[in-house]
Amino acid sequence: MIAATAIAVSVFVAFQVASELMDRKLRDTAENQLRADALVLATNAERAGPAQVELPPYPGSGRLVRVILSDGSTRTPAGQPALPPVSEHAGRVAQGASTDLLESTDWDDGYIVYTLRAGDGAVQVAHLADDSPINQFGFGMLLIGLFCVAGGALVGRAVARTALAPIDRLTAAAVRVAHTQDLDADIPDEGGGEIRRLIQSINDMLAALRDSRRSQRLLAEDAAHELKTPLTSLRLNIELLIRLDRRGTLDSALPAESRTRLLNDLGAQVAELSTLAAELTDLARGDINDESTEVLDLADVAVAAATRARSRVPDIEIALDLTSVWVSGRPAALQRAVLNLIDNAGKWSPADQPVQVRLRTEGASAVLEVDDAGPGIDAADMPRVFDRFYRAGSARALPGSGLGLSIVQRVVDAHGGRAAVARSARGGALLRVDLPAAAPPAPIARLAAGEDTAVR
Repeated sequence: MIAATAIAVSVFVAFQVASELMDRKLRDTAENQLRADALVLATNAERAGPAQVELPPYPGSGRLVRVILSDGSTRTPAGQPALPPVSEHAGRVAQGASTDLLESTDWDDGYIVYTLRAGDGAVQVAHLADDSPINQFGFGMLLIGLFCVAGGALVGRAVARTALAPIDRLTAAAVRVAHTQDLDADIPDEGGGEIRRLIQSINDMLAALRDSRRSQRLLAEDAAHELKTPLTSLRLNIELLIRLDRRGTLDSALPAESRTRLLNDLGAQVAELSTLAAELTDLARGDINDESTEVLDLADVAVAAATRARSRVPDIEIALDLTSVWVSGRPAALQRAVLNLIDNAGKWSPADQPVQVRLRTEGASAVLEVDDAGPGIDAADMPRVFDRFYRAGSARALPGSGLGLSIVQRVVDAHGGRAAVARSARGGALLRVDLPAAAPPAPIARLAAGEDTAVR
């Protein structure tokens, strides 16, 4: 439709311009012919006199001639149709008031009349204003225009269908994926330019959806595996208590000390399930990016995380060696990551050895280190420390879900940093996090310019 409309407009404009040019050309030609015929007749009239000049015979159509005498009377060839009365302006030409005059008649035949002074009178030559060439030209342009419009519409449709064919196939493929939920079928890369980039973008989106579905499936499988053991133990202990209570032998079969130990086990298992459920929720929601980013002092985050760790495990001892370092990040996510690092170190560090938390600046990075004096991590386990649900063989007897360090890795990745594990100088594990440092807010930067770095 656009192509046909554009061609129709183009043909119409061309017709208007060409018609105007042709009309002017034909009119100029007719006027020049009138002047030439009138000049010949006027020359003869001046030689023989207007009353005696021999008038050319009427040809039957087309040109008309007339002689105007000084007294206002006229002469015309025999058999020639009558011309309209001499106009006032033409009479003035015959009386010598003017040399010539070109005028058009208002009567039906539409003649162009040229009056030229000749002796003591004037001669007039009239030509029929013939519009047939313009009409024929217009009819021809109309036929050409209709043909071009129809051809343009067909060509435009063919070009549009060819260009949009990949879009049709892309739409069909998208509908098929939506109905079948099959994310493994890539859309063929065809077409060019914007269409190819669109198809590539959709294929990239499908690949991302496949990765997301795979990650969800793995998370569900790992969660089911990790939940099986504490749920089984919890169910067995509760069934034991119910069976003994129904028999009425609860007090005799379970002494107070055993009953207390069993209840403590139940409480520990419930706490373990609660921790696992909370960590699974964090991983499944993936809401790290939902928290707003701000420029903050990582030392304040570490202090808040250490405070929470002490409230959760009162016996844990934490030694802080913190330098004020500013980063651009999400406060709650960073605090959760530091808390997980401290909790992990607290499980392994002996009661008489504190967990050491250090924060400093190295180049353009903020470096946070958490180490303990425990047995350390075997070299074979180091590559998998940050994997979901991974727990070293020596850690399976300790409480935990195996998700804490994977959450740390996710938070660090979201902040453009890097997490690593090594052996500390005290023989335990050294967990290190590098984050991009940021410039402090302007008022704090001016205040810190004249102060020494603080150690907390």
